[in-house]
Amino acid sequence: MTTKFLDKVKVPADRYEMRLSGSGGQGMIFGSVVLSKAIGIGGDAKNVVQSQTYGPEARGGASKADVVVSANEIYYPKAMKLDFLLAMTQEALDTYYGQLKPDGILLVDTGLVTEFPTKNYYGMELTRMARNDVGHIMVANVIALGAIAAITGLVSKERLTEVVLEHAPRGTEDKNRKAVDLGYAEALKFKK
Repeated sequence: MTTKFLDKVKVPADRYEMRLSGSGGQGMIFGSVVLSKAIGIGGDAKNVVQSQTYGPEARGGASKADVVVSANEIYYPKAMKLDFLLAMTQEALDTYYGQLKPDGILLVDTGLVTEFPTKNYYGMELTRMARNDVGHIMVANVIALGAIAAITGLVSKERLTEVVLEHAPRGTEDKNRKAVDLGYAEALKFKK
């Protein structure tokens, strides 16, 4: 599925652009808010901006959220040329893949995406894992966040878990903690 694994992403002084994409109801906006907060606050805090767009439908419409990270001040908040793309649906992959840099990182939900424009991608059955391993499909986005932390090294698993739990609805803490751990552990398998 993928031909390489980056131990740590080197965030350039100018900017590192990420997009979380899928359909409304998959939690891309929630994920981007959590990710940006986890990256932007902490011991090695970086400058981060988050922006979002979604279709007119509350659930099922197209949804994307961008996170831009920089060691310097960020003058333009929108992603222009992606360093990282999460595609939770085929439509998201088809729509945004063209904006991924040639050496960019692609993570896809292989349970919902069946046609790939490249052989270089990280494939995880995020929705199936959420349903079968955690017990609720609503944490597929959190599994993806755990995988993003492992793949990019932009945020520690501990810091990400802390922020996820701050934002998770009451009573879902165990599921969300398990989701972060699962995504992180599964993504580390790409190193082997």
